[in-house]
Amino acid sequence: MERGVEEERILEELEDAARRNIPYGRVLSSMCTVPHPIALKACKRFIVSNLGDPKLFPGTASLERACIGMLGELLHLPSASGYITTGGTESNIQALRTARQLKKADPGRANIVLPESAHYSFDKAAQMLGVTLRRAPLDDELKVNVDAMRELIDRDTIALVAVAGTTEFGQVDPIEEISGLAQDEGLFLHVDAAFGGFVIPFLEDPSRYRFDFELPGVMSVAIDPHKMGMSTIPSGGLLYREEGHMRALEISAQYLTSQVQFSLAGTRSGASAAATYAVMRHLGREGYRRIVSECMANTKLLYDRLKAMGLEPVIKPVLNIVTFKVPDAQRVRKRLCDMNWYVSTTSRPEALRMVVMPHVTREVIEAYVADLKKVLDVV
Repeated sequence: MERGVEEERILEELEDAARRNIPYGRVLSSMCTVPHPIALKACKRFIVSNLGDPKLFPGTASLERACIGMLGELLHLPSASGYITTGGTESNIQALRTARQLKKADPGRANIVLPESAHYSFDKAAQMLGVTLRRAPLDDELKVNVDAMRELIDRDTIALVAVAGTTEFGQVDPIEEISGLAQDEGLFLHVDAAFGGFVIPFLEDPSRYRFDFELPGVMSVAIDPHKMGMSTIPSGGLLYREEGHMRALEISAQYLTSQVQFSLAGTRSGASAAATYAVMRHLGREGYRRIVSECMANTKLLYDRLKAMGLEPVIKPVLNIVTFKVPDAQRVRKRLCDMNWYVSTTSRPEALRMVVMPHVTREVIEAYVADLKKVLDVV
């Protein structure tokens, strides 16, 4: 394009594109939600900051450090090291990269033992790092079988992975047992709490699911502020028990004022750190407890409504994810999509999957259930 276009026309084009996006009020498949207004304000103010060269943006870097401090406190380790990532995928890749660096492992031989329910980001990590994934089966409650994990460990195993809030079913692995296994075997344990990290601490009985640095075997945790943390996209967090773990990722970056870099991305927007700082400071634990409580109440409402329809749940909800077996789930999902409802399906067993985020209100649930009944009547 030789000549530029006037601003008014471009803004009209942008507005047209925005109107074609699906409104969150029709989405029960996503683990993201509408960010808190204060997060949006902070994001706009710091969009020009580059945390890839933090010495040029010391104010923004201080916000990132404050975020890690608040996240560490939430995860029972105020002294944790870490940084704000783009989300769970980057955090998981970096955690496994850390394990490989610490072990100085031969990529062609190294393996990671993880649950079958682990997020697909670990497949990306394996491809990038040249390591093998060994997947342990799940039990009847869709939690990883710890004995099976133990049997998969050998001399080339460099790390274990556990999940606090699986993507499909919202289940929490027996991480206390896995922590003990990691200690027994002298292995790095990474916990993927990208979703559950901002849910479990605010449940009525958070002690029921011990998953973080409270357990001595846990070496790193992924947690996503852009999910239940109400921050802007992309905002993830990767935290380490020891600063030396993060230093294992450092590479020389001599042309930068900071000289070294440990993140996966080079240029990193400071807006994510600012938005996360703002919303965590603004809501506090009381605010998050209120949000999670409402989501869990709406989760129970949806669960009860679907059970009353005679449908069978896959498991009783642990977090704010509801899964129910329905005949021909893929066809049902497509019919719902035709009615402008967006849900997802699970693979094993095949079921409808619905995530009850803050935008999934009681009114949304009642409207969705009414339309689901119509779909099931004709399928």
